[in-house]
Amino acid sequence: MDLEISRSIQSLDAPLFAWLMYLVSWPGFSPQAMLITGLVVWLIFGFGLRWEAFTTLSAALSSTALNVLVKNLVQRPRPLPDMVNVLATLNSYSFPSGHVMFYVSFFGFIGLLAYSLLKPSFQRGLLLIFFGGLVVLIGISRIYLGQHWASDVLGAYLLGCLALVANIQLYRWGKTRFFVQQPITAGKTASQKEIA
Repeated sequence: MDLEISRSIQSLDAPLFAWLMYLVSWPGFSPQAMLITGLVVWLIFGFGLRWEAFTTLSAALSSTALNVLVKNLVQRPRPLPDMVNVLATLNSYSFPSGHVMFYVSFFGFIGLLAYSLLKPSFQRGLLLIFFGGLVVLIGISRIYLGQHWASDVLGAYLLGCLALVANIQLYRWGKTRFFVQQPITAGKTASQKEIA
């Protein structure tokens, strides 16, 4: 099934689609991922949202640590160039996809913050579509670029969701105990305050 899915996705021969798949994966590589994480955490902290900044950093680090742990336990080799088209050979193990876990946990958490802290607006809607689109497209991108099997991606979505849920629970736990006097965005509804 893995091989069939990879060949099916890679059969989509459109330059624009290929460019999109490369573009979606680019932020997940080092040093981009570290720079983006640092910039986002610094930006959130700059708005006075200290607990949100801490838990955003936690979302990035926890998913990365879990990914490294599972990769070293499973030690699954990546797809080979004689089986599928491989954009670039990577030295790390294949299962689970680090990109997918990072996107689900990190960008998923930022999406939650955008939803719960920003008032309903066109800009908030665009942010949710953007972060949601990254999370959805990254799995397809990793298969299309030949750097992961479909089962690597599926496992990463499941583990990434577990990391995200754990981080959301940490956020909610700390939010009710610490930093309760932080600035909040005007226009929040009661339900949004409960989510926060």
